[in-house]
Amino acid sequence: MFYLVWALLHLAVFAAASQISFTESAPDYNFTTLDLSSLSEEEFTVLEHPQFPSYSVRIRQTASGFCDPSVKSYTGYIDTSASRHLFFYFFESRHDPEHDDVIFWTNGGPGGSSAIGLFMELGPCRVVDGNTTKVNPYSWNEKANIFFIDQPIGVGFSYADLGETVSTTEDGAKDITAFVAIFFETFRKFKGRGFHLAGESYGGRYIPVYASAIYDYNTVLKEAGIEPINLKSVMIGNGFSDFTTMHPSTYDIMCTPASVEPFLDISTCVYIKTAMPRCMKWFKESCIDIFDLISCNAAVHFCNTMSFFPIIAAKRNPYDVSKECSGPLLEESLCYPITKDITQYLNRPETRKLIGIPPKFDNATFSNINYTVHAAFGASQDENRIQTKFYLENLLDRGVRVLIYVGTYDGACNWVGNHRMVNSLEWRDSHTFVQKELMPWHVSNSHEKTPPAGSVKTAGGLTFLTIEEAGHMVPYDKPVEALELVTRWLNEESFY
Repeated sequence: MFYLVWALLHLAVFAAASQISFTESAPDYNFTTLDLSSLSEEEFTVLEHPQFPSYSVRIRQTASGFCDPSVKSYTGYIDTSASRHLFFYFFESRHDPEHDDVIFWTNGGPGGSSAIGLFMELGPCRVVDGNTTKVNPYSWNEKANIFFIDQPIGVGFSYADLGETVSTTEDGAKDITAFVAIFFETFRKFKGRGFHLAGESYGGRYIPVYASAIYDYNTVLKEAGIEPINLKSVMIGNGFSDFTTMHPSTYDIMCTPASVEPFLDISTCVYIKTAMPRCMKWFKESCIDIFDLISCNAAVHFCNTMSFFPIIAAKRNPYDVSKECSGPLLEESLCYPITKDITQYLNRPETRKLIGIPPKFDNATFSNINYTVHAAFGASQDENRIQTKFYLENLLDRGVRVLIYVGTYDGACNWVGNHRMVNSLEWRDSHTFVQKELMPWHVSNSHEKTPPAGSVKTAGGLTFLTIEEAGHMVPYDKPVEALELVTRWLNEESFY
C-alpha cells in the first residue's frame, strides 16, 4: 500500500545507491538454540548469530488473548550495534506449526507499517474498532507461520536511538537478511522449512531485493557450515516493480474499460495519450540510460501529472477506482477509515504493553506511514536507480518461484502494468510464459458455472494472477480468494 503517496510527495535530494555486502566476520562458537514455547511473556530473550556479530534479535511471547487465542504469537525487535531497532510480530500456523512453511510479510509505502497487513488484510485478526479485534478466519496463517515486520527503520514501532535512517532498499536488505539468519539458526525446528517473502505495493521493490540478498548470503552461510535458508518463493500483491510498464498503463485504467468504465473526460485522455511518449522518453534518458537524480525527479513528476494525479482529480480511490475516496488520501485514512481504527488500537497503553513496546513510545503517536522515511526513499529515487525487475529475472533463473497477483480495481499498481511487466522479464522460460494466454481460475469446490475468481497464466516458476473486483489490498477486498491463492501457491498446486 501507499506507493501513490510517494508519487505525490517525492523530493529532490541525492542519496547514492549502495551494494548489498556484509563484511562482518566472527570465529565459530557453539550456538544456542531455543524452543519458542520457552520464551517469557514478561521479558525479551536476546538471540545472536556468529555471522552477524553486529546484530541481535529480542523476542518474547505475547499473552494468549492477543489477536487470535488459538495460536501462539510473539513480538520483538531486530537490533543492530548502530542502535537501529526493527519491530516484528510472529504468529504460528493454525494448521501445523511444526511442519508448515514460513512467510515473511511487509507492507509498502515506502514507510508503511505492516500493521496494515496484520490488522486489516491477512493477519490472524482484524480491528473491529479502535479498542478491539476479532479473529480473521481467512488469515494466511491458516497454513503457514508468518511474520509481519515494520521496516525500514522509523516505520511503525521501529526506531533508531541516534537518528539513523535508511533511504534505499539495498541498505534495508542487510537488516532483513541478518534477522532471517538469526531466527532460523536459533529456532532450529524451522530450519529447512520453505521460506516465502511476500508484500504488496512498494513491496514490489522490497521483496525482489530482499529475496536476492538472502539467496546470495546463503553462499556465505554454507561456507561457515550453517544450513542455508530454504528460499522457495516470492509473492507480490499489486506491486510496483517497473516504472516503464506501470505508468503508461494508468491510461488503460482511467480511459479504457480495462478495469472499470472510463472515468476521465475524453479531452484529458487524449492529452495523456499524446504526452505519455514524451514522459517515457524523458524517463528513459534521465533514469535508465544515465541516472541523473535531478532530471530523473523532474521526469517522474511530469509522468505523475498524467498518470496518478488525474485519478485523484477525479475523486476516485486510487487503490480501488470503482469507488470514491473515503476521507483525505494524504491523511491517516488513506481512503480506508479502518486504518484510523488500527492507529487508535495501537495507541492504547494496554495494546502496547501486551506486545512489548518500549517506554520510548509512551509519548509518541503510532502512525500507519512515516512520511520522513517516505520522503527519504523518494529523495533517492530508490525505485528508479536500479530496475527491480532485473532481480526478479535472476531469482527465476535460480529456481526461486515468483507469484505476481493483482486486484483488477487497483489504480495505483494496476493489473495491466503488472501484466506487461511480467511479459517483459527475460529469463530461461520467458518465451514460453509470453506465449501463454490468460485463463480463468476458480476457488476450490466452486461450481463450474460460478464466475471465475480471476485470470491466470504460468510457466516455469512464474505465475501471474488477477483477482476480479479486488483493489490494492486483495486480502481485504477478497479474503476467500486471497487465502485460496496463497494456499495453492504454498502447496504448489495448479491454478488451472
